[in-house]
Amino acid sequence: MTTAIVVTGAGGVGKTTVAAALAIRYARAGQRTLVVTVDPARRLADALGLELGSEPSEVKGEPMLSAAMIDAASSWQAVARKHADPAVASRLVDSEFFLAASGHFPASQSYAAAEEAATYLDAGLWDVVVVDTPPAAGGIDFFTAPSQMADLVGGTLLRLLTGGRLPGRRFLFNRGARPLLRFADQVLGSDLLERVAQFLMDLRTTYDGVRRRAQEIESHFVKAFTIVVTTADPAPMTEALRFFRELPEIASPPGLIVFNRSLPLRWVQAVPPPRTSLALAENLARWGAEAQRQADARAEFAAHYTTPLATIPWMPHAPTDVDALANLIEEADNWPHKLVDVNS
Repeated sequence: MTTAIVVTGAGGVGKTTVAAALAIRYARAGQRTLVVTVDPARRLADALGLELGSEPSEVKGEPMLSAAMIDAASSWQAVARKHADPAVASRLVDSEFFLAASGHFPASQSYAAAEEAATYLDAGLWDVVVVDTPPAAGGIDFFTAPSQMADLVGGTLLRLLTGGRLPGRRFLFNRGARPLLRFADQVLGSDLLERVAQFLMDLRTTYDGVRRRAQEIESHFVKAFTIVVTTADPAPMTEALRFFRELPEIASPPGLIVFNRSLPLRWVQAVPPPRTSLALAENLARWGAEAQRQADARAEFAAHYTTPLATIPWMPHAPTDVDALANLIEEADNWPHKLVDVNS
Protein backbone atom coordinates (compact mmCIF):
# COMPACT_ATOMS: atom_id res chain seq x y z
CA MET A 1 0.00 0.00 0.00
CA THR A 2 1.32 3.43 -0.96
CA THR A 3 1.68 6.05 1.75
CA ALA A 4 0.83 9.66 0.82
CA ILE A 5 2.76 12.52 2.41
CA VAL A 6 1.35 15.93 1.50
CA VAL A 7 3.65 18.89 2.14
CA THR A 8 1.75 22.16 1.99
CA GLY A 9 1.79 25.76 3.12
CA ALA A 10 2.07 29.28 1.77
CA GLY A 11 4.36 30.20 -1.11
CA GLY A 12 7.95 31.10 -0.36
CA VAL A 13 8.28 29.22 2.94
CA GLY A 14 10.49 26.43 1.57
CA LYS A 15 7.92 23.64 1.35
CA THR A 16 9.27 22.37 -1.98
CA THR A 17 12.71 22.04 -0.42
CA VAL A 18 11.24 20.28 2.63
CA ALA A 19 9.28 17.89 0.38
CA ALA A 20 12.43 17.02 -1.58
CA ALA A 21 14.46 16.55 1.60
CA LEU A 22 11.83 14.28 3.11
CA ALA A 23 11.59 12.21 -0.09
CA ILE A 24 15.36 11.67 -0.05
CA ARG A 25 15.17 10.44 3.54
CA TYR A 26 12.47 7.92 2.63
CA ALA A 27 14.44 6.72 -0.38
CA ARG A 28 17.65 6.31 1.60
CA ALA A 29 15.68 4.38 4.22
CA GLY A 30 14.92 1.79 1.53
CA GLN A 31 11.46 2.97 0.46
CA ARG A 32 10.58 3.32 -3.21
CA THR A 33 9.76 7.01 -3.21
CA LEU A 34 8.30 9.51 -5.65
CA VAL A 35 8.35 13.26 -5.02
CA VAL A 36 5.82 15.23 -7.04
CA THR A 37 6.53 18.93 -7.21
CA VAL A 38 5.11 22.04 -8.86
CA ASP A 39 7.37 24.61 -10.54
CA PRO A 40 10.46 24.06 -8.36
CA ALA A 41 13.25 26.62 -8.23
CA ARG A 42 15.88 26.00 -10.88
CA ARG A 43 18.50 25.06 -8.28
CA LEU A 44 16.16 22.45 -6.81
CA ALA A 45 15.26 21.04 -10.23
CA ASP A 46 18.96 20.78 -11.00
CA ALA A 47 19.65 19.04 -7.67
CA LEU A 48 16.94 16.44 -8.38
CA GLY A 49 17.81 16.15 -12.06
CA LEU A 50 14.25 17.12 -13.06
CA GLU A 51 13.28 17.64 -16.67
CA LEU A 52 10.14 19.49 -17.71
CA GLY A 53 7.19 17.14 -17.97
CA SER A 54 5.09 14.98 -15.70
CA GLU A 55 6.64 11.57 -16.36
CA PRO A 56 8.47 10.33 -13.23
CA SER A 57 12.20 9.93 -13.73
CA GLU A 58 14.83 8.43 -11.47
CA VAL A 59 17.03 10.88 -9.58
CA LYS A 60 20.65 10.34 -10.55
CA GLY A 61 22.57 8.47 -7.87
CA GLU A 62 19.41 7.70 -5.88
CA PRO A 63 18.01 4.39 -7.22
CA MET A 64 15.04 4.39 -4.83
CA LEU A 65 14.01 7.97 -5.61
CA SER A 66 12.01 9.29 -8.55
CA ALA A 67 10.74 12.80 -9.19
CA ALA A 68 8.05 14.35 -11.34
CA MET A 69 6.98 17.89 -12.07
CA ILE A 70 3.31 18.62 -12.67
CA ASP A 71 2.31 20.21 -15.97
CA ALA A 72 -1.07 21.83 -15.26
CA ALA A 73 -1.97 22.44 -18.90
CA SER A 74 -1.39 18.85 -20.03
CA SER A 75 -3.15 17.58 -16.90
CA TRP A 76 -6.33 19.43 -17.86
CA GLN A 77 -6.16 17.89 -21.30
CA ALA A 78 -5.84 14.48 -19.66
CA VAL A 79 -8.94 15.23 -17.57
CA ALA A 80 -10.93 16.06 -20.71
CA ARG A 81 -9.78 12.93 -22.53
CA LYS A 82 -10.49 10.77 -19.50
CA HIS A 83 -14.01 12.00 -18.77
CA ALA A 84 -15.43 12.77 -22.23
CA ASP A 85 -16.04 10.84 -25.44
CA PRO A 86 -13.09 11.11 -27.87
CA ALA A 87 -14.85 13.50 -30.24
CA VAL A 88 -16.04 15.71 -27.38
CA ALA A 89 -12.62 15.64 -25.73
CA SER A 90 -10.95 16.75 -28.95
CA ARG A 91 -13.32 19.72 -29.22
CA LEU A 92 -12.72 20.63 -25.59
CA VAL A 93 -8.92 20.65 -25.72
CA ASP A 94 -9.01 22.64 -28.98
CA SER A 95 -11.45 25.20 -27.58
CA GLU A 96 -10.09 28.62 -26.66
CA PHE A 97 -12.63 28.66 -23.83
CA PHE A 98 -11.19 25.44 -22.41
CA LEU A 99 -7.69 26.93 -22.55
CA ALA A 100 -8.95 30.03 -20.78
CA ALA A 101 -10.73 27.97 -18.11
CA SER A 102 -7.67 25.80 -17.45
CA GLY A 103 -5.45 28.87 -17.21
CA HIS A 104 -7.71 31.16 -15.19
CA PHE A 105 -9.81 28.85 -13.03
CA PRO A 106 -8.40 29.84 -9.59
CA ALA A 107 -7.66 26.29 -8.52
CA SER A 108 -6.62 24.90 -11.92
CA GLN A 109 -3.03 24.11 -10.97
CA SER A 110 -4.16 22.71 -7.64
CA TYR A 111 -6.68 20.41 -9.32
CA ALA A 112 -4.03 19.24 -11.79
CA ALA A 113 -1.69 18.50 -8.90
CA ALA A 114 -4.39 16.61 -6.99
CA GLU A 115 -5.40 14.61 -10.08
CA GLU A 116 -1.82 13.58 -10.89
CA ALA A 117 -0.94 12.82 -7.27
CA ALA A 118 -3.96 10.54 -7.01
CA THR A 119 -2.95 8.83 -10.26
CA TYR A 120 0.50 8.08 -8.85
CA LEU A 121 -1.02 6.77 -5.64
CA ASP A 122 -3.43 4.54 -7.55
CA ALA A 123 -0.56 3.11 -9.61
CA GLY A 124 0.96 1.40 -6.55
CA LEU A 125 4.49 1.61 -8.00
CA TRP A 126 5.96 3.41 -4.98
CA ASP A 127 5.95 2.83 -1.25
CA VAL A 128 5.77 6.58 -0.58
CA VAL A 129 4.53 9.48 -2.68
CA VAL A 130 5.54 12.90 -1.34
CA VAL A 131 3.43 15.69 -2.83
CA ASP A 132 4.56 19.31 -2.85
CA THR A 133 1.32 21.28 -3.25
CA PRO A 134 0.86 24.47 -5.28
CA PRO A 135 0.95 27.58 -3.06
CA ALA A 136 -2.50 28.86 -4.11
CA ALA A 137 -4.48 29.98 -1.03
CA GLY A 138 -1.67 28.79 1.21
CA GLY A 139 -2.08 25.22 -0.07
CA ILE A 140 -5.76 25.07 0.83
CA ASP A 141 -6.79 24.96 -2.85
CA PHE A 142 -5.03 21.62 -3.32
CA PHE A 143 -7.53 20.00 -0.97
CA THR A 144 -10.63 21.89 -2.11
CA ALA A 145 -9.94 21.94 -5.89
CA PRO A 146 -11.50 18.51 -6.72
CA SER A 147 -14.88 19.47 -5.32
CA GLN A 148 -14.58 22.95 -6.88
CA MET A 149 -13.88 21.35 -10.24
CA ALA A 150 -16.93 19.11 -9.90
CA ASP A 151 -19.01 22.14 -8.97
CA LEU A 152 -17.64 24.01 -11.99
CA VAL A 153 -18.78 21.39 -14.51
CA GLY A 154 -21.98 20.47 -12.69
CA GLY A 155 -22.98 23.65 -10.91
CA THR A 156 -26.25 25.50 -11.03
CA LEU A 157 -25.13 28.08 -13.58
CA LEU A 158 -23.91 25.48 -16.05
CA ARG A 159 -27.09 23.43 -15.60
CA LEU A 160 -29.17 26.53 -16.31
CA LEU A 161 -27.16 27.25 -19.43
CA THR A 162 -27.15 23.71 -20.79
CA GLY A 163 -30.39 22.32 -19.41
CA GLY A 164 -31.07 19.29 -17.26
CA ARG A 165 -29.49 15.89 -17.69
CA LEU A 166 -32.19 14.67 -20.11
CA PRO A 167 -31.70 11.96 -22.72
CA GLY A 168 -31.26 13.54 -26.12
CA ARG A 169 -30.27 16.93 -24.72
CA ARG A 170 -27.56 17.33 -27.37
CA PHE A 171 -30.05 16.31 -30.09
CA LEU A 172 -32.45 19.02 -28.91
CA PHE A 173 -29.59 21.48 -28.83
CA ASN A 174 -28.55 20.62 -32.38
CA ARG A 175 -32.13 20.81 -33.70
CA GLY A 176 -33.41 23.74 -31.67
CA ALA A 177 -30.90 26.02 -30.01
CA ARG A 178 -28.09 25.81 -32.54
CA PRO A 179 -30.05 27.31 -35.49
CA LEU A 180 -31.11 30.21 -33.27
CA LEU A 181 -27.54 30.76 -32.12
CA ARG A 182 -26.29 30.69 -35.70
CA PHE A 183 -28.87 33.33 -36.63
CA ALA A 184 -27.76 35.48 -33.70
CA ASP A 185 -24.13 35.02 -34.69
CA GLN A 186 -24.94 36.14 -38.23
CA VAL A 187 -26.39 39.33 -36.80
CA LEU A 188 -23.29 39.81 -34.64
CA GLY A 189 -20.99 38.90 -37.49
CA SER A 190 -19.25 35.99 -35.73
CA ASP A 191 -19.89 32.48 -34.44
CA LEU A 192 -19.12 33.39 -30.81
CA LEU A 193 -22.45 32.39 -29.27
CA GLU A 194 -22.52 29.02 -31.00
CA ARG A 195 -18.94 28.25 -29.94
CA VAL A 196 -19.67 29.23 -26.34
CA ALA A 197 -22.79 27.04 -26.26
CA GLN A 198 -20.91 24.11 -27.82
CA PHE A 199 -18.16 24.44 -25.22
CA LEU A 200 -20.64 24.51 -22.33
CA MET A 201 -22.47 21.46 -23.66
CA ASP A 202 -19.19 19.58 -24.05
CA LEU A 203 -17.98 20.57 -20.60
CA ARG A 204 -21.25 19.43 -19.04
CA THR A 205 -20.72 15.87 -20.33
CA THR A 206 -17.63 15.45 -18.12
CA TYR A 207 -19.58 15.91 -14.89
CA ASP A 208 -20.15 12.27 -13.91
CA GLY A 209 -16.51 11.33 -14.39
CA VAL A 210 -15.15 14.45 -12.69
CA ARG A 211 -17.49 14.04 -9.71
CA ARG A 212 -16.47 10.39 -9.28
CA ARG A 213 -12.78 11.26 -9.58
CA ALA A 214 -13.15 14.08 -7.07
CA GLN A 215 -14.49 11.61 -4.52
CA GLU A 216 -11.57 9.26 -5.19
CA ILE A 217 -9.05 12.07 -4.77
CA GLU A 218 -10.64 13.21 -1.53
CA SER A 219 -10.45 9.66 -0.17
CA HIS A 220 -6.66 9.87 -0.58
CA PHE A 221 -6.58 13.19 1.29
CA VAL A 222 -8.37 11.71 4.28
CA LYS A 223 -5.69 9.01 4.61
CA ALA A 224 -2.66 11.20 3.80
CA PHE A 225 -0.15 12.45 6.37
CA THR A 226 -0.14 16.24 6.02
CA ILE A 227 2.86 18.43 6.85
CA VAL A 228 2.30 22.18 6.94
CA VAL A 229 5.43 24.24 6.36
CA THR A 230 5.52 27.84 7.54
CA THR A 231 7.81 30.48 8.91
CA ALA A 232 7.25 32.63 11.98
CA ASP A 233 6.18 35.57 9.83
CA PRO A 234 2.55 36.67 10.24
CA ALA A 235 1.24 35.94 6.72
CA PRO A 236 2.51 32.34 6.44
CA MET A 237 1.34 31.63 9.99
CA THR A 238 -2.14 32.90 9.14
CA GLU A 239 -2.23 30.48 6.20
CA ALA A 240 -1.05 27.63 8.43
CA LEU A 241 -3.82 28.33 10.92
CA ARG A 242 -6.43 28.01 8.14
CA PHE A 243 -5.74 24.27 7.92
CA PHE A 244 -7.18 23.79 11.38
CA ARG A 245 -10.25 25.92 10.64
CA GLU A 246 -11.19 25.04 7.05
CA LEU A 247 -10.25 21.42 6.32
CA PRO A 248 -11.64 19.21 9.07
CA GLU A 249 -13.96 17.32 6.70
CA ILE A 250 -11.83 17.29 3.53
CA ALA A 251 -8.41 16.17 4.72
CA SER A 252 -6.84 14.63 7.76
CA PRO A 253 -5.64 17.20 10.32
CA PRO A 254 -2.00 18.28 9.93
CA GLY A 255 0.29 15.68 11.42
CA LEU A 256 3.26 18.01 11.71
CA ILE A 257 3.89 21.76 11.60
CA VAL A 258 7.35 22.74 10.39
CA PHE A 259 8.72 26.21 11.14
CA ASN A 260 11.38 26.79 8.52
CA ARG A 261 14.26 29.30 8.65
CA SER A 262 14.15 29.53 12.43
CA LEU A 263 16.81 31.74 14.02
CA PRO A 264 18.78 30.11 16.88
CA LEU A 265 17.70 30.97 20.40
CA ARG A 266 21.32 31.58 21.41
CA TRP A 267 21.12 34.82 19.44
CA VAL A 268 18.65 36.17 22.01
CA GLN A 269 21.34 36.37 24.67
CA ALA A 270 24.25 37.04 22.32
CA VAL A 271 26.83 39.38 23.85
CA PRO A 272 28.93 41.47 21.46
CA PRO A 273 32.67 40.81 21.74
CA PRO A 274 34.90 43.52 23.25
CA ARG A 275 35.51 46.65 21.16
CA THR A 276 32.52 45.90 18.90
CA SER A 277 31.36 48.92 16.97
CA LEU A 278 28.04 50.49 17.94
CA ALA A 279 26.53 49.65 14.55
CA LEU A 280 27.45 45.96 14.87
CA ALA A 281 26.15 45.80 18.45
CA GLU A 282 22.84 47.30 17.35
CA ASN A 283 22.61 44.83 14.50
CA LEU A 284 23.23 41.90 16.85
CA ALA A 285 20.53 43.24 19.16
CA ARG A 286 18.03 43.44 16.28
CA TRP A 287 18.76 39.84 15.26
CA GLY A 288 18.40 38.76 18.88
CA ALA A 289 15.02 40.50 19.09
CA GLU A 290 13.90 38.75 15.89
CA ALA A 291 14.98 35.37 17.24
CA GLN A 292 12.92 36.05 20.38
CA ARG A 293 9.91 37.12 18.32
CA GLN A 294 10.07 33.90 16.32
CA ALA A 295 10.34 31.82 19.50
CA ASP A 296 7.32 33.60 20.99
CA ALA A 297 5.31 33.04 17.80
CA ARG A 298 6.08 29.31 17.85
CA ALA A 299 5.21 29.07 21.52
CA GLU A 300 1.87 30.82 20.96
CA PHE A 301 1.11 28.47 18.07
CA ALA A 302 1.98 25.41 20.16
CA ALA A 303 -0.21 26.66 23.02
CA HIS A 304 -3.32 26.54 20.83
CA TYR A 305 -2.76 23.24 19.00
CA THR A 306 -1.47 19.82 20.00
CA THR A 307 0.01 19.05 16.57
CA PRO A 308 3.74 18.25 16.84
CA LEU A 309 5.98 21.15 15.90
CA ALA A 310 9.45 20.94 14.38
CA THR A 311 11.91 23.67 13.43
CA ILE A 312 14.46 23.83 10.62
CA PRO A 313 17.23 26.35 11.31
CA TRP A 314 17.98 29.32 9.10
CA MET A 315 20.88 28.58 6.78
CA PRO A 316 23.08 31.11 5.00
CA HIS A 317 22.84 29.12 1.75
CA ALA A 318 19.95 27.05 0.38
CA PRO A 319 20.73 23.37 -0.34
CA THR A 320 21.84 22.85 -3.92
CA ASP A 321 22.49 19.10 -4.12
CA VAL A 322 20.96 15.84 -2.95
CA ASP A 323 23.30 15.38 0.00
CA ALA A 324 22.62 18.90 1.27
CA LEU A 325 18.89 18.23 0.98
CA ALA A 326 19.29 14.96 2.88
CA ASN A 327 21.02 16.82 5.72
CA LEU A 328 18.26 19.43 5.95
CA ILE A 329 16.01 17.31 8.14
CA GLU A 330 18.97 16.07 10.16
CA GLU A 331 19.46 19.69 11.21
CA ALA A 332 15.84 20.02 12.33
CA ASP A 333 14.80 20.14 15.96
CA ASN A 334 11.99 17.91 17.28
CA TRP A 335 11.54 16.17 13.93
CA PRO A 336 9.59 12.91 14.42
CA HIS A 337 12.20 10.61 12.86
CA LYS A 338 9.84 7.61 13.10
CA LEU A 339 7.89 9.33 10.35
CA VAL A 340 10.34 7.78 7.89
CA ASP A 341 9.20 4.28 8.85
CA VAL A 342 6.06 3.95 6.73
CA ASN A 343 5.41 0.49 8.19
CA SER A 344 5.14 1.72 11.77
